[in-house]
Amino acid sequence: MKYISAIIFILVFYLPTMKGQQLLDKVICQVGGEIILLSDVEKRISYIKATYGAIDENTRCFVLQDLVAQMLLINQAKLDSILVTDQEVNQQIDARLNQILASMGNDEERFESFYGVSLAEVRREQQDNLRNKLYTDKMRNQVMADVEATPAEVAAFFSSIPVDSLPYFNSEVEISEIVFKPQPSQQKKDEARQVLEGLRERILNDDNQFERLSNIYSDDPGSKENGGDLGWQKRGTFVPEFEAVAYNLEAGEYSEIVETEFGFHLIQLLDRRGNLIHTRHILIRPEFEPSDIASAKTTLDSIKQLLETDSISFELAVRLYSDDKTVSFNNGGRMTNPKTGNTFFEIGDLESDVFFAIDDLKVDGYSEPVLYDNLDEDPVYKLFRLDSRSQPHQASLEQDYAKIQRFASEEKKQRLFNEWLFDRVAETHVQLDQRYTCPELDVWLNQ
Repeated sequence: MKYISAIIFILVFYLPTMKGQQLLDKVICQVGGEIILLSDVEKRISYIKATYGAIDENTRCFVLQDLVAQMLLINQAKLDSILVTDQEVNQQIDARLNQILASMGNDEERFESFYGVSLAEVRREQQDNLRNKLYTDKMRNQVMADVEATPAEVAAFFSSIPVDSLPYFNSEVEISEIVFKPQPSQQKKDEARQVLEGLRERILNDDNQFERLSNIYSDDPGSKENGGDLGWQKRGTFVPEFEAVAYNLEAGEYSEIVETEFGFHLIQLLDRRGNLIHTRHILIRPEFEPSDIASAKTTLDSIKQLLETDSISFELAVRLYSDDKTVSFNNGGRMTNPKTGNTFFEIGDLESDVFFAIDDLKVDGYSEPVLYDNLDEDPVYKLFRLDSRSQPHQASLEQDYAKIQRFASEEKKQRLFNEWLFDRVAETHVQLDQRYTCPELDVWLNQ
């Protein structure tokens, strides 16, 4: 049973690099009503070789073992009438293809040239793969739904760890933030618009000037060096105000001046393919006067005073004043560690500005407003609250219950899943072509 815990259910989003590559195929295993083809095994072996280099003699056996486990899940999902819709499958395919296309500037011709197959062919080829993945995910989630270690199980799990094997945790903190954006004066906004209006007139008189003027004047660091070119992008990439205008332009047409949260834009639509548009733009951001920055700090100082006197809750202050585009906004201001996905930060994970802001704080204390003034972005002020702090220590139930509970719950889920898997093996017909058998597969061959 032990090795089953190590099984990784791989579903390769396989994109062939040579069009028309063929493989003589045959069924080598049957799991209930599902089959495994020789090509299924060979594709995964090819993927592993391409990704990790040389493989050992056990790789083929582990791949086949993984496929048997996957087919067992799919077979049971169908027996349990778990539903996977065409819409779900297409969403999965689109998400993966969009990710690949984004890395290629959403250029479909480049995609087809590189992989030797069309997008339509990839979609057709991946229908079954992605449908099977959804079946396995849903079946696995159903088996382990609502499984969580009880306090007694957490204590037992912790007690089972030898003292000399207990992990050592570095100092960690949890931090919340309010991100407050200063606003430029109306005068500076009017000046920015006038600058862009002048550029627009020059470009309308001489279309060839767009690229040069973008290089000189645009405040978008990501596109100005490319003459303002934003490449091929799908709907939903840009902010709504930008897209509302861009999608209504004709190819080659210039927009009027468009205001968004980033500043003022002059947009030209270069081409369009369905929901994909190819645009270029010039962005002019209004300048901030010292008084705008000072006013923002004064506002945040006032918010801090309200918090310290309990005149307002932190969560309400986040809703009223924090930038709703930040990740923390939808988490009550609680910051998330991008390395771990949870709210705990080791001291070494903190940006230097955050570290110095919270270093001397007591738990539930508030920092002074900290100015973030990046030349490529609008300035923002941040106010931090220290939610918790731990000292370097060896793991203990008292200090680390939440972490230990997560470990114990994962162990319980895996154990229950293994037990369920073996129960299904005993009830499911598994027949393997003897030319492909190996010792690790003996447990599956119950017939």
